[in-house]
Amino acid sequence: QIANSITTNNPECVLMILLVDERPEEVTDFRRKCPRAEVLASNNDQEVANHIRIAEFTIERAKRIAEFGQDVVILLDSLTRLGRAYNRHVETSGRTMTGGMDIRALEIPKRQFGAARKVENGGSVTILATALVETGSRMDDLIFEEFKGTGNMELQLDRKLAEKRIWPAVSIPQSGTRKEELLIDPWKLPKLHMLRRFLSTLNVDDEMPQLLKALQRFPSNDDFLRQLDVRDY
Repeated sequence: QIANSITTNNPECVLMILLVDERPEEVTDFRRKCPRAEVLASNNDQEVANHIRIAEFTIERAKRIAEFGQDVVILLDSLTRLGRAYNRHVETSGRTMTGGMDIRALEIPKRQFGAARKVENGGSVTILATALVETGSRMDDLIFEEFKGTGNMELQLDRKLAEKRIWPAVSIPQSGTRKEELLIDPWKLPKLHMLRRFLSTLNVDDEMPQLLKALQRFPSNDDFLRQLDVRDY
């Protein structure tokens, strides 16, 4: 849905979907459902070196396209599997962190993730990447923590909401955007802050259901925000 929304609303963008260590059936599904996107994938039945090669090729290709003035969006699934691949591929330094992660394993993945930027007198590279959490693996937790805070926006999903089939299964307190004041209209910002403060008083499991229930009463998000009175909270 994200991929097709990008190609529909921003057809001028070059969309790449990078799938690392992915199941073959998932790769096929992406190629069929996202015909206007460039799907670059390395299946989980391939060598680690192939995971590395396809990731490095995708990032470098995106950078070259941006240098020629085009906007590129990369959907990366996932940082966790990319980090694992580099951990197996990198020459050991003799020092390991929690979960068996080599201390140098994430150097290149961090540089790749840091390739997202707006180029002066050129285009831009936007990277939307997923990371696994709550898997029971200490290595997965470490990879997530290493990348946490390095992006401009973080959207954390909630397993409990997903199990209850409440969509979108988003953890509101754990999600947010850096420097949101640069993106949001001035009249909306205090209302959104008030809304966050109110939702924080509710039980964690009730935040999203209550928000969805309130939004359904209005034709648009702006109409919902207009009726909020900052003085009420």
